[in-house]
Amino acid sequence: MMMREGSIALGDVPLHAGGVLPEARLVWKSFGTLNADHSNAVLYPTSYGAQHTDLEWLIKADGILDPTRWFVIQVNQFGNGLSTSPSHLIDPAPAFTVSHVDNVRAQERLLRESFGIERLALVYGWSMGAQQAYHWAVMYPDGVARIAAVCGTACTSEHNRLFLMSLESALLADPAWNGRTFADVPERGFHTFARIYASWAASQEFYRRREYLKQGYTDLDDYLARAWEPFYRKRDALDHLAMLRTWMRNDVGVVMDGDTRMALKSIRAKTLVMPSTTDLYFTVDDCAAEAALIPGSQFRPLHSWLGHRAGNPVNSAVDTLAIRRAVDELLAT
Repeated sequence: MMMREGSIALGDVPLHAGGVLPEARLVWKSFGTLNADHSNAVLYPTSYGAQHTDLEWLIKADGILDPTRWFVIQVNQFGNGLSTSPSHLIDPAPAFTVSHVDNVRAQERLLRESFGIERLALVYGWSMGAQQAYHWAVMYPDGVARIAAVCGTACTSEHNRLFLMSLESALLADPAWNGRTFADVPERGFHTFARIYASWAASQEFYRRREYLKQGYTDLDDYLARAWEPFYRKRDALDHLAMLRTWMRNDVGVVMDGDTRMALKSIRAKTLVMPSTTDLYFTVDDCAAEAALIPGSQFRPLHSWLGHRAGNPVNSAVDTLAIRRAVDELLAT
């Protein structure tokens, strides 16, 4: 299987919310071969805290995205530590105002200028990746044939925003925060951050079953200390803040003067909406309400007890198979 990695220099990028992201750069990785008419291109944006290497598990011949059939391009969103992020900047303030409009505009440039791709067969997104998929469908209706939105919404709900505010507060309450940046690693902040995240990401049933014991952890404290804290500590605290704030302002309605309903109704791409039935971030009801506004959308809840982390093969091969079958059917249309 052919793989390539690279980046595109975008120059100074004007941001949708105002200001400029200086000397912006997008980092990408591709799998497979682009065919002659560029009709087999699939875009796979990153989710919160993830870099492309964290998400490669589903790109394989028997996986959710098959690189023997499709040319799969992973693109790292702004703020994730690879593409331009606050941790790269002398003045990190502009990166705190990045929205998915900015991410998707940059991705469109990458595809057009680096690969000559003007229309995607699919944008596949999980979590924050799903948010970007929805933005693609609204912003570039002629540029994408299909989107798969797995465990994600087109507009961040008020309840979800409250979760994000608690994560933001955990970091900013650390004594290392000086009002503009972190003078040191926010040790207390990361400790609290990881516990807030763990309480939302997995379902109540996951904890009721004490599934973490089956994964080799001795107790709940051991699970939180070894499974959650190290992952978030891999990213710079400023980058976490940037991604949180991008997630907070997620709303496809900004493309249409703040009218989220109109934006969803404008989607022409064939759309798969696949929430997890136990997701506490992006609830089934929230996803169903959005799907009802998208013409011809497929609403296929993933019946999983794993919460937001449904589909991860470490936890459930059954969930992964269900996603793969749904995506295969979408691509066959």
